[in-house]
Amino acid sequence: MAQFVKPYNDDPFVGNLATPVSTSSFTRSFLSNLPAYRSGLSPLLRGLEIGMTHGYFLVGPFYKLGPLRNSDVALISGLFSSIGLIIILAACLAIYGVVSFNEDDNTDSLQTSRGWKQFTSGWLVGSIGGASFAYILISNIVFLQTSGLNLIK
Repeated sequence: MAQFVKPYNDDPFVGNLATPVSTSSFTRSFLSNLPAYRSGLSPLLRGLEIGMTHGYFLVGPFYKLGPLRNSDVALISGLFSSIGLIIILAACLAIYGVVSFNEDDNTDSLQTSRGWKQFTSGWLVGSIGGASFAYILISNIVFLQTSGLNLIK
């Protein structure tokens, strides 16, 4: 095992270990294609893409595991619960941006106060859009199954 795990760049004073996973080209290319690290994206588009993903996956747990899961309003309450959590998380993102970024002289536009505000607004819009899209899909699952798109068997 010692031949696979060694200090990063052969420097034992760096607090990072070079493992086959952390130094592989697959890991580097996968991480560089995530919206947070992808070059050429504006902070608004980064937030929109990240928000769509998070909003899409928030409706399901509230719908299936929430306190109203056995009622007729389980799906709409799951959507509203997701939107409530999204608003709370957007407020947390805004607070983080206010206390973390106070100057606008960074090369990465996401690391500035203006860029973080754009990221937060994109995240809010994307999250609500992703949650709404999940709601529309779940509420029309019977139609999707009968129209030949068998999503759940």
